[in-house]
Amino acid sequence: MCGICGVAFASRNAEAETRVRAMTAAMRHRGPDEDGFLIGDTRAPGLALGMRRLSIIDIAGGQQPVWNETRDVAVIFNGELYNYRELRERLALCGHRFATQSDTEILVHAWEEWGEDALNELQGMFAFALLDLRGRYATAPILFLARDPLGIKPLYYTQTPDGFAFASEVRALLASGAVPKQLSQDALTSYLLFGSVSEPVTLLEGVFSLPPGHRMLLHVPERRRTPRARPWWDRAQSPAARDTRKPRDLSSAARQLRTLLEAAVRKHLIADVPVGLFLSSGLDSGAIAALAAQNKAGIQSFTLTFPGTPFDEAELARTVANHYKTKHTEVPLTGDAILSRIDEAVAGLDQPTMDGINSYFVSWAAKEVGLKVALSGLGGDELFAGYQTFADTPRLSRLIRSAWFVPGVVRRLTAPMVASLIWRQKTPDASRKAASAWAHPDALPHPYFFTRALFPPGQLERIIEPRFRPSTISADGVTLEPTWLGWLERTADEARKLEPVAGVSWLEMRTYMASTLLRDTDSVSMAQSLEVRVPLLDTLVVEFAESLPDAARWRPGTQKALLVEALGDLLPREILAQRKRTFTLPWEEWLRGPLRARVEASFASPAAALAPLLRPGGLHSVWSDFLAGKTSWSRPWSLYVLNEWCRRHLAA
Repeated sequence: MCGICGVAFASRNAEAETRVRAMTAAMRHRGPDEDGFLIGDTRAPGLALGMRRLSIIDIAGGQQPVWNETRDVAVIFNGELYNYRELRERLALCGHRFATQSDTEILVHAWEEWGEDALNELQGMFAFALLDLRGRYATAPILFLARDPLGIKPLYYTQTPDGFAFASEVRALLASGAVPKQLSQDALTSYLLFGSVSEPVTLLEGVFSLPPGHRMLLHVPERRRTPRARPWWDRAQSPAARDTRKPRDLSSAARQLRTLLEAAVRKHLIADVPVGLFLSSGLDSGAIAALAAQNKAGIQSFTLTFPGTPFDEAELARTVANHYKTKHTEVPLTGDAILSRIDEAVAGLDQPTMDGINSYFVSWAAKEVGLKVALSGLGGDELFAGYQTFADTPRLSRLIRSAWFVPGVVRRLTAPMVASLIWRQKTPDASRKAASAWAHPDALPHPYFFTRALFPPGQLERIIEPRFRPSTISADGVTLEPTWLGWLERTADEARKLEPVAGVSWLEMRTYMASTLLRDTDSVSMAQSLEVRVPLLDTLVVEFAESLPDAARWRPGTQKALLVEALGDLLPREILAQRKRTFTLPWEEWLRGPLRARVEASFASPAAALAPLLRPGGLHSVWSDFLAGKTSWSRPWSLYVLNEWCRRHLAA
């Protein structure tokens, strides 16, 4: 696990090196064990690559950059390849010689053997940059960037008059001096809509994320062409999707899924350092614990606890730990401890997010118990229909279809009444989402996005002047100017081709999971120099689950029916019997108590980069609604995190 970065098209090698060294210094937390550099020469002028390493596999021999035997192909790599041993055997049979035992070295030999098709052979989480100096692959040296199918590992880039730069973190690009500290109004709209910035934009103007399952190729001396991200992974073209014998019923699918999950967890336990696991009271982490216990006796587990609050999951997590005989540790967290560490937690975010601080403290707890690698159950809700969005999206779809038969003026006047009728048992925030869908049915590309909205259209305008800008597409379908709305439209188009449950699952994975959960998990765990692995998002598991018809992955009235059918016999009865719980910290209580003065002081003084884009009184209206019980903690908290992030990172 590492942080990688690079600069191309700089006017001088010394300039490229200076920028890269600044970026690696800014990412030391991602790889405290060592650094590595590749500085361009006459073959690749104006280029430099750098990395920071967190040693997990081949601790002694896995230094980067890694070269091939003839030193004309080199790679820097962030992530883990879980099938690297099988690939090593195949490549050795093809005549390739290996100098290390690391998974990183697989990449240079796979590139030599298969070129860009090597991506289809990789199973893992990854973002890498590969430099090929051979004239036989292209007329000039090339720099090739790629990211794993689901976006577990991040990669950001920018193209400026001074050259092209990329890094594992947005903050590293800021440290390079290659980009101005300018807030993107386009991205700010996305953040307030959903509580995080949607792929492929970032909160910085001109800085983009290489989207999940995409690649980018640059001809190093050629700076006139603007690099374009192009997809390399297509769920619909996976071997599982093309299998005409795929299961059509739940029980058959469950048998195959169990085999795949067993293999996935077994691979994710491979490391040259101890591996532990996050353990909550939930089904997903319980499933990981059950499968891990089959492979490793006495694995370390830990739970973050909140003594004396309804959010405490210690008792049920303890039940799971005792059932599988893990070496279990409980790490208590109080409001006072949160208060003392809140600045540290915000500083750990690479981009602001309403959920990231939760993940930060889980990673902090893992570090407290001495872990360097931890398994997480992330992905279970998205793959196996664990969220309320799977039930709410069809209901909002019907509401929106009805809205088209009513004149716009009437819709806006009747929105609160209609929402109260439709969502009689729901919270005020849920009613606002339904009211927004009724009043503005064409504001977002799919009904699902209303279910995930933080400040939905209609309420958003109280805070900022929103910007909805579609992407610019070339004649051959390549995105010329990426925007978050373009990404949502593309994902919605793909989801409409699927059955209802599969469609919502795809929307969850391509938006909320990619832009919030995975991004948060990466940045805050790396802030603690911790590697988090997500076995439920193993490539083969995802491709299999996504290939199934709804009848084979969904049973009305049964939560995560496919996962329960596959692993139910391994799990304690208490875990299977409990109702769905969402992991969160006691923010409601803390915002009204120990954090109240801090939030009010922050809102009284908006960050200089953010203030010009805010409506007068917008922050205070949200805070007043929270104090009056008219909205949940997530709205003011998301604004607080945004304001403090801008204050810290975008100050002149």
